[in-house]
Amino acid sequence: MCQYNLFLPERKNAGSSVRARLERMDYSPRARGSEQKGDGAPGHETARAREHELLATLFDLGREITAVLDLNELLEKIPQLVARLIDFQAFAAYLLDDKKGELAIAYSVGYPDGAASLRLRVGEGLVGAAVAEERPVLVNDVAREPRYVEAVPGMQAELVVPLRYKNRVIGALNLLSRCCDQFTDTDVAILRQFAAHVAIALANARLFERERQDAEIFETLAEIGRDMASILDLDELLTRLAQLMKRVIAYRTFGILLLNEQSQELEMKLAVQYGERFDIPKVRLGVGLVGYAALHKEAVLVPDVSKDRRYIRAVEDVRSELVVPMLLKERCIGVFDLESPELEAFDKRDAEVLTLLASQAAVAIENARLYEAVLANEARLEKEMRFAQRVHAALLPAGLPKRIRGADVAARFAPARELGGDFHDFLSPEANMLVVAVGDVSGKGVPAALYGAFAGELVRSRTFRRRYQPERTNPASVLAAINTILHERQLEEYYCTLCYALFDFKRRVMTLSNSGLPYPIRCSGEACRQLELPGVPLGLFAGSGYDELTFDLKVGDIFVFCTDGVFEAMNAANQEFTAGRLLPVVHQARELSARGIADVIFEAVAEFRGDAPPNDDMTVVALKVTA
Repeated sequence: MCQYNLFLPERKNAGSSVRARLERMDYSPRARGSEQKGDGAPGHETARAREHELLATLFDLGREITAVLDLNELLEKIPQLVARLIDFQAFAAYLLDDKKGELAIAYSVGYPDGAASLRLRVGEGLVGAAVAEERPVLVNDVAREPRYVEAVPGMQAELVVPLRYKNRVIGALNLLSRCCDQFTDTDVAILRQFAAHVAIALANARLFERERQDAEIFETLAEIGRDMASILDLDELLTRLAQLMKRVIAYRTFGILLLNEQSQELEMKLAVQYGERFDIPKVRLGVGLVGYAALHKEAVLVPDVSKDRRYIRAVEDVRSELVVPMLLKERCIGVFDLESPELEAFDKRDAEVLTLLASQAAVAIENARLYEAVLANEARLEKEMRFAQRVHAALLPAGLPKRIRGADVAARFAPARELGGDFHDFLSPEANMLVVAVGDVSGKGVPAALYGAFAGELVRSRTFRRRYQPERTNPASVLAAINTILHERQLEEYYCTLCYALFDFKRRVMTLSNSGLPYPIRCSGEACRQLELPGVPLGLFAGSGYDELTFDLKVGDIFVFCTDGVFEAMNAANQEFTAGRLLPVVHQARELSARGIADVIFEAVAEFRGDAPPNDDMTVVALKVTA
């Protein structure tokens, strides 16, 4: 018998010694019977010792092979351990593809280049026969075996043992030799026993590999989730999704269809084929595989689209398809659609992974949509706000009426937000008369500005009635009339404080009425004090009445009207500016013009507030009698 060994000398020596011991064993029934006849106790003990030695060797090799969890390392180690028991010149480990019913070489030694591409159907060749019959096949002269398929030239003998795991064949071990009659029944028994350990080791290695892949996939999904969460542009997000998809599932054609809830159609937002975009028409909800998945909110896995009547051909040569809905709180917003030119290209595992990714994508897509809506709304609101600011500025007086002489008047206004609720006006109902009105609406922003615009128009309309009803348009009557109208509008959450001053430069008097605005300041000579005149804010109660104060006018007299934003301006320490700080500022600036006085007040408030933001609208109106 010719013998060859494929491995290094030390392994050869180890293998030969084991082989020599095993060949000396005789496990035939005849031998066992002779050992049991008579009083042949020594022979019986020798056979049992040899069995123990064999079992111990196989146990050691089995323990060594099952300790390997890396699949590639395991496949490489199998022929090394087999060589310690059996001599061979070529080795191959075949694994069974259940879907295709084919056996493929997972690892080989002594095979020519390109052997990895060899495929055998179950039942084809000696390897296929061993798998189909689920039993070892030993042929010591392959030239006489019609089922033999030559994979390695020059081989004369072949031994195949199927790999069984949980009553299911998962592959086979194949040994080849250049010598006829190379393998024995003892080799069959040894390899069969060793194959049991190999099958367990392969199952464990596959399970370990599966868990490792699962860990990598979950880590990848987490990374993809973080990546998608940072993208708020919808087009950029969809393009990025197509790129990230390749990291978890291989595809030939990939599409993202989003549901148009108004038309109930799935619209293709992104379609990629071999890395290039292409167009696909809209699909009605419930139609085709994608429509079915979206309507029923479940994944659709089709191994062969030609056998599914729901399939709609949109791309040529598609053989299998996987569609997964993107669900957001039980609401389908679209689907992922993967197609392949291969049969059974996708499995349940792909569907599970894609379902996890689809849930992340649904949240990211919805966020991107909301962000787009917010941007569009912000652009619209910004445009409307700019127009509202123009309208609000247009409603404020540009200056004194042209026919007023003997007075220097100035105003400054600063809203706390884009729009404010403060308003002021200069009106001349008759010759040599000037009405200064300063109002403050509760709240800030657009609602306060609208309310203030309405209140300002009421001030104008009631003021100019003086030309026709002078006896009913004194300051107190004007406030009472405005209060009645605002209260009738039933806007309880809003009210208006208003100081209404009528300057009669012909009679040289000023008449004042107030409805809750901070007391105005009068500087006459060296005296500088507030004019205390309380009043109920306009719009709160029906039938409110208002008092009046009348003062003679002298050249040099100064009147300053301010809203709450000046008196209640706060600094970082939550301290208010107060009238106690305002009065000295006005007194020191009494020699300045009206504009100078208003500017000095604003500067003093800004210096007091520091870095603290404004907490209310600010309006200052200063009037200085010049003649």
